Amino acid sequence: MTTERLVAGDLAPKFTLQNQDGDKVSLTDFRGRKVVLFTYPQAFTPGCTKEACDFRDSEARLTAAGYTVLAVSADPVEKLARFKEEYDLPYELLSDPDHKVQQQYAAFGEKQNYGRTYVGAIRSTFLIDEKGRIIEPLYNVRATGHVDRILKKLAA
Repeated sequence: MTTERLVAGDLAPKFTLQNQDGDKVSLTDFRGRKVVLFTYPQAFTPGCTKEACDFRDSEARLTAAGYTVLAVSADPVEKLARFKEEYDLPYELLSDPDHKVQQQYAAFGEKQNYGRTYVGAIRSTFLIDEKGRIIEPLYNVRATGHVDRILKKLAA
């Protein structure tokens, strides 16, 4: 399990995952475009739903800033398809069932919740430039208000 966090300037780890429709999507498909890649623990949970809908509601502003949104979780393709449809999510939802990509991004590991320590997905977001380099990694983000903080950083 990767524990070393990515830093600005690192090459974003490449990946190919299935999206909500079962189609393969690779990070390299987006070369030449900036990407907001966010990882979340589980579809349909309150925090993850709030975050996914926040990205949905802010997608036009992110697109205007030149970013394409991608989301990664361990959920199976079928669950991602239901999540996308139920909440009308306009971006790709990618299935990482073995947490390999989340581990490559150091977005899976030990975390705490209500004083209990366990291993799981770490809510994180990565701003990636057109050449596939990390602009800014954001670890342990809060589901609520997170996208507004990203948009403020982009506007600065």
